[in-house]
Amino acid sequence: MDFFYENNMKLAGLSPVCGIDEAGRGPLAGPVCAAAVILPECAQISGLNDSKKLTAKKRDELFEIIKAEAVAYGVGWASETEIDSINILQATFLAMRRAVEGLSIEPKAALVDGNRDPKLDMPTLCVVGGDGKSPSIAAASILAKVSRDRYMLELDKQYPQYLFAKHKGYPTQLHYEMILKHGVSLIHRKSFLKNLEQKAALYGGK
Repeated sequence: MDFFYENNMKLAGLSPVCGIDEAGRGPLAGPVCAAAVILPECAQISGLNDSKKLTAKKRDELFEIIKAEAVAYGVGWASETEIDSINILQATFLAMRRAVEGLSIEPKAALVDGNRDPKLDMPTLCVVGGDGKSPSIAAASILAKVSRDRYMLELDKQYPQYLFAKHKGYPTQLHYEMILKHGVSLIHRKSFLKNLEQKAALYGGK
């Protein structure tokens, strides 16, 4: 992974560049989280990669390194209520905008993982598979993933019956079983739980 995309932006006079990614689009509960990261030019952070390809331990290690090495970083959220109100795609874009607003340095351009433009107030390049191609996006993916996982661990303390520590709110068989047993909580995404019994059956629930 190199700074190909970041360097192209710089050559076009667009610097600094922030990388943006999200975590938590698919879960049945909790918020969606996004992060924006501006890395130093040609930063060397060993092991930097798509957060989904890293172990939890490695993500935790890189989380601290990225925060220490980054020129600036921001984390933004959109709640389960906002997800239900405006849909998950628009809520993800909202979280991304909030992450950018949280940067202490204003970026001149953005690299966003995926193929959907969040409509930021700056030139934006969407990069499919960007968390495995751009160090800035990879760093953002790790910050978003670790931030959200840690938040779900806190929710696990408030709602222990759902076992969020095990599945982080994702649609696993265990999670569906807990919803069917205990009902839908305040932090579940109601729009994701329509036809609950049919969806649960797909995961082995009863």
